[in-house]
Amino acid sequence: MAFEVKMPQLGLTMEEGTVTKWVKQEGDTVKAGEVILEITTDKLTSEVESEHDGVLLKIVAQEGEDIPVKGLLAYIGEAGEQVGDAPAAKAEAPAAEAAAPVPAAAPAAPVAGGRIRISPLAKKTAAKLGVDYTTVAGSGPLGRIVQKDILAAAEAAKAAPAPVAQAAAEKAAPKKTALELMDGDEVVKLAGMRKVVSERMTKSAQEIPTVTQNVRIDVTELMAFRKKINNDLGVKYSLNDYVLKATAKALKNNKHILVSIDGDQIIKRAHVNIGMAVALEDGLIVPVIKDADKMSLGEISEAARDLAERARTNKLSMDEYKGSTFSISNLGMFGVETFNPIINQPDAGILGVCAVQDELVMDAEGSITKRQFMRISFTFDHRLIDGATAAKFELAIRDLMEHPMQILL
Repeated sequence: MAFEVKMPQLGLTMEEGTVTKWVKQEGDTVKAGEVILEITTDKLTSEVESEHDGVLLKIVAQEGEDIPVKGLLAYIGEAGEQVGDAPAAKAEAPAAEAAAPVPAAAPAAPVAGGRIRISPLAKKTAAKLGVDYTTVAGSGPLGRIVQKDILAAAEAAKAAPAPVAQAAAEKAAPKKTALELMDGDEVVKLAGMRKVVSERMTKSAQEIPTVTQNVRIDVTELMAFRKKINNDLGVKYSLNDYVLKATAKALKNNKHILVSIDGDQIIKRAHVNIGMAVALEDGLIVPVIKDADKMSLGEISEAARDLAERARTNKLSMDEYKGSTFSISNLGMFGVETFNPIINQPDAGILGVCAVQDELVMDAEGSITKRQFMRISFTFDHRLIDGATAAKFELAIRDLMEHPMQILL
């Protein structure tokens, strides 16, 4: 008997995943526990292992396809065994929605008080599959449209007569681009982590009225303090560790920065959870240091190093990049002097950390000395945070970093 390989649910909020790469191909022998494909879920790439011994009989979901949780990916069975040709987008409906049979006819959708009865998941699935849910009959309580109704409607549309040859040719042909291509140009599908980053950043930029303020910080004492601590204690605390610790402390004393907006509601966050942007080859991911204000410098340093290393080796769990209430993006190591970071929703702010630079400074007596300065760029949601409020937070960070002992006290 053939076994179905389905899209796993790797987190409570996961609704779908993207097939990134098939490690095994049709006809390959597989063993239980062996990796057969890779999927991307909300910027996290995970490996899917076979639960059975056998042969990969048929791949249903192709690379680049978005598949709902429990959606069919492939079949594994005995060599030569015949399997069905179920569509990849077919998913198991939640238990509450699976009770009623799908009606054969599809009259107009039920309306209550001018509103069509449809579950949020069904509505999202309809948008993804291009189904007009206003023409779908609901099988849920009181005629509510549920996900399996949308999936059935999509199947019915697929079963309708269509010029197969033309459809196959269109699928095989590369997607046209509005840009004029030149010799050597390569067209690559926007998929996986790059696609998620693109969608998140576009959504953030379109929805949030942002302001970015830049503050110059004299880090001369901090750089000397860091060097002494590292030498005396035999540790390797980075400048970023001190930035994280100072920011956590400033946030603890400026809780009005820890807010989110949800429609007409403001959510006041109780925890200082700092998202730390980590650059990867094909995008970026933001693992979260939970309750950073309760950590010592050493604990923050260890947590930051561990999360960054596991982010780059794809070993983070989904929960480790969820729940941020503030974010930090450090481009100082690349020599960036100032930039406008994009807010990582649903946070209301993100701190951009820039390069340390040597500058000549004249004191009140006319003496010229070399000092070290760094700029921070704070981007915030102006719906929730005003300019003066943001400035007080930035100055709190500046004061801590210009008096490094205060960071540790």
